Amino acid sequence: MPPPRTRGAALRQQLAELRGPDVPAKALDARALAALAANPGCRRRAILDGAGVNKAALAGALGSPSVFGQSQFAFTRGNAFESRVKADGGTELLRLAHEKLDPGAASPDHARVPELSAVGPEGRAARTALALREAVEAGGWTLLDHPMLALDVAGSPAFLEPDAVVVHPDGSWTVVEIKSFPMLDGSADPAKVGAAARQAAVYVLALEEVAARLHPAPPVRHRILLVCPKDFSNLPTASAVDVRRQRAVTRRQLTRLTRIQDIADTLPQGTCFSPELPAAELTAAVESVPATYAPECLSACELAFHCRARSRAAGAVTSLGRSIRAELGDLATVGDVLAAARGEAGDPRDPAVAALRRAARLRAEALAGRPGPPGADHPGFGTIPEPAEAAPCR
Repeated sequence: MPPPRTRGAALRQQLAELRGPDVPAKALDARALAALAANPGCRRRAILDGAGVNKAALAGALGSPSVFGQSQFAFTRGNAFESRVKADGGTELLRLAHEKLDPGAASPDHARVPELSAVGPEGRAARTALALREAVEAGGWTLLDHPMLALDVAGSPAFLEPDAVVVHPDGSWTVVEIKSFPMLDGSADPAKVGAAARQAAVYVLALEEVAARLHPAPPVRHRILLVCPKDFSNLPTASAVDVRRQRAVTRRQLTRLTRIQDIADTLPQGTCFSPELPAAELTAAVESVPATYAPECLSACELAFHCRARSRAAGAVTSLGRSIRAELGDLATVGDVLAAARGEAGDPRDPAVAALRRAARLRAEALAGRPGPPGADHPGFGTIPEPAEAAPCR
């Protein structure tokens, strides 16, 4: 068996061939990683994200362009708000961290803001790990602006860049998420807060991997600092959000992901996902990797429209939702479901088949004995009155 370094180099070369000649890898960010963890059974997304394929460009080349992503206006507004929050060496950001997370600690008047620049993501990740260790040894408050973290995903490293990480005087670490959606009267849209919590949970997991390499391992706090505009202003406010549940779910889902190496080894020789390929060849390459489509993919994956069309064409019940798919057991297509309901297929001892046949029988009975609409026995029911004579135009 070749040494791990050799196997890693071979895998990187194999993934580069999947992207296409001279196609740079698209970095796997925390938002994509959270979405990937939400659908661990999708081998297609696992290999495309692992290889760094630009799925938006791929979807366009397949004829199913994606509208997934943040608008340019929202992106600009978010950058402007983040710059305001981090102005003056992060004074306001550290004040919010002190107020919401660590009011008993000393005031962060003389916080350290180390320089984290380095060459490449590997260099930045190493520089971040060194800065975190130095912050713990120095004590006091430290703000890391856009640190780089590495997280092992299905046997391949993913480099992640949180908005900020705060090191507290007691040596503990906190993830900071800065979002541009408003916090009205101290609360924000629950759906947006949930998405931010899932994204922050990925950063918490990556920080825990860094902490595990230090001795003693500093604690990584499971309450992250969510910073948003206050009401309808551009002034920052913050809330402490507990992400223990999201962290546990993400950790469990990431451990279930099929290893990228195993997926790559099953692909036909010469498979390539370059958008420059002819449409027929590119479609065949994408279809060589099985996908697990669900309606939730529409808000999380650039290939959702393509996969939805294929799922509907195949009559897959997953296009109706994961909950329905789970209830139907071995019935994988809409045709199988209808045949089981009509009594043409399926084991009657199967609970799903029995439930379908009972539902079909009740529906047939309801339709056979359905009474007419109220007033159907009235002599004038169902007749159309004669239209009134139109008034002459003046």
